[in-house]
Amino acid sequence: MENRRGKGLSFARRIYLPRLIGMSIGSISVAAALYPLSLPSWIWVLLLFNGLIWPHLAYQLSTHSAFPYKAERRNLLCDSLCGGFWVATFQFNPLTTVTILSMMAMNNVAAGGQRLFIYGAFAQLAGVAISLMTFGAAFTPSATQVQVWACLPMLTLYPLALGMVCYRLAIKLSEHKRTLSALSRTDSLTGLLNHGAWKDLLQLQFQHCRERRQPAAIALIDIDHFKLINDTYGHIVGDSVLRQLSAELKRTLREFDLAGRYGGDEFGVILPDMPLHQVQGIMERLRELLNEHRHQEAPELRISLSIGIATYQPLFSDANAWLNDADKALYIAKKTGRNRISSSLTRSIAVSGENSNA
Repeated sequence: MENRRGKGLSFARRIYLPRLIGMSIGSISVAAALYPLSLPSWIWVLLLFNGLIWPHLAYQLSTHSAFPYKAERRNLLCDSLCGGFWVATFQFNPLTTVTILSMMAMNNVAAGGQRLFIYGAFAQLAGVAISLMTFGAAFTPSATQVQVWACLPMLTLYPLALGMVCYRLAIKLSEHKRTLSALSRTDSLTGLLNHGAWKDLLQLQFQHCRERRQPAAIALIDIDHFKLINDTYGHIVGDSVLRQLSAELKRTLREFDLAGRYGGDEFGVILPDMPLHQVQGIMERLRELLNEHRHQEAPELRISLSIGIATYQPLFSDANAWLNDADKALYIAKKTGRNRISSSLTRSIAVSGENSNA
């Protein structure tokens, strides 16, 4: 309910400025067409109300309504009704008629598409009928020079205002699209790339290494005995461990390195243009940082990481072969005691700190 009301208020705010500009300058065109005719004074009062007061009143009606979107659509139909009324009242002056009705049709299409355009056309016909019943039918076939000049502001300023509203809406939609695209590629818990996005970027990095023959490495990181952490301390602590690892990855890695959550407690990192010894140094620093971390709710908890590293090799047939090499290195790190780093290139084990099975 609140979400629908918020969208309706946003819609009402977008309509407010075009209506304010359109009604105020449109009343100039209508006044120029009405002036040569002998009409009662209340028509001029009605025109002033429609041009200067109605835009603000319509905005208040929609924003104070329980359903702002529906209220604003009714306001748009009232605009069309008034437009049809004025067209028949100034006796279908061709230039002013085309100006008023075309601008209203443009507004209805922009606000509600084909359906609102059709409803608006019926509302205009109703307005015409009301005027014909009030003043009778008449036709003024020509426009004076004053009427021509009076239509120019409507023909120039109103499309500009409507175009600006549409442009801002397009920019906002583009921003939402980028946000949704980022969310679809991001793991909600850690803020890192999700499995699919990380695998896609690994494919791109593999092609880049193959074409340019530049060094790169990938690292697979596994939190040792993560299931035991969840079982012993609960999933809230387990989730905080995942977030802590992701935070340390963001702080430790370079801006263009690519970290993702590869599985439940497994993370993947792509490190472009980096030799093996530098990758080992970064991963060792990461391992030490997590090992030194103390959780407030479980100070006795010790976090250890098993890490497998694989550098790009021209003999790899595809990105999966590269990933499989890193997975084998990770298997060795876990098989030989955990809390350590293994490189697939040398199959050597680099151990720092205590060699624990935690």
